[in-house]
Amino acid sequence: MLLKEAIQEFDRYMAVEKNLSDLTRKGYMSDLRQYLDFIEKQSASPGGIDGISAAGASGEGIDKISAKGASEEGSFGIPADGASGKEVDGIPVDQMLIRSFLASLYRAKLRKVTISRKMAALRSFYRYLLREGKVKFNPAELLQTPRCEKYIPAVLSVDEILSLLGVTFPETAEGLRDRAMLELFYSAGIRLSELTGLNIADCDFAGGLIKVRGKGRKERILPVGTPAFEAVGAYLKRRGELAGKRAQTGMEEPLFLSSRGMRINPRGVARVVERVVRASGIGRKISPHALRHTFATHLLDAGADLRSIQEMLGHRSLSTTQKYTTVSVSRLMEVYDRAHPRAGGGNT
Repeated sequence: MLLKEAIQEFDRYMAVEKNLSDLTRKGYMSDLRQYLDFIEKQSASPGGIDGISAAGASGEGIDKISAKGASEEGSFGIPADGASGKEVDGIPVDQMLIRSFLASLYRAKLRKVTISRKMAALRSFYRYLLREGKVKFNPAELLQTPRCEKYIPAVLSVDEILSLLGVTFPETAEGLRDRAMLELFYSAGIRLSELTGLNIADCDFAGGLIKVRGKGRKERILPVGTPAFEAVGAYLKRRGELAGKRAQTGMEEPLFLSSRGMRINPRGVARVVERVVRASGIGRKISPHALRHTFATHLLDAGADLRSIQEMLGHRSLSTTQKYTTVSVSRLMEVYDRAHPRAGGGNT
């Protein structure tokens, strides 16, 4: 089996058995195709893949990719029959090859978080091949990358979010749509992919609820505030102007449409957010995801418990939600430093 075919099978596995979202699959496939391109270029170079150990071991960035669990079995703690340069049924099973690939990403000045994601894709891919019996071990399992810097999400203050939602939107179908999207982001804390995936049937106006499909296509029901649903209702009255001849009748239609009458895509929503942020005068870049962070942080500041916030955000692990406690404490420290007369150790 060729590596390209194995990658295609892995994509089907992610879709059918793992039920991963299209966005997650797209990211993993992009990472694996980049790995495939790297191998093809190495194969075409003098010495080919067999010569990569010597070249890669001294290349810039290779020192940033360390291996754990070294043993007498092999230089990287892998079985002797899986030594560098080996293939199993046409699939490279070579830790030095993977190290060289990751080192090339460092040389390209990619962010550590991006490199870590690509490494996660490789681990998952080889783990799948190991489970299917196509390889004898996972060459990516023992590799480590440096820890990523702690990420503290951008959060808007209450005044900033009010400025953002207070922007005057045109009384057009597009303007009403844009207001509804911004209101929903802050009211429900949904992901960008969840917002673009909403259908009309997902809105329960009587109950004040929406149904969203999160990561792994898992559904959850979320409460939505009155201002947000009022904005959605106002938009729906004019939605037909965007739908035009492309739209079909029926409640399974996409909620938010582009100017061409198709389901709006993530990039289209991001452009709307960028435009509204500029109009608000906030003075800093804010992504759609920052509105989700703002939703969670404001709930936490108001006394909501972490478990409830976890459920609303659709996080699998509470530890993912706990990063908002760091944000909240940071905000408290800012207020303390700004307001307390002796915060800086000075005299009153």
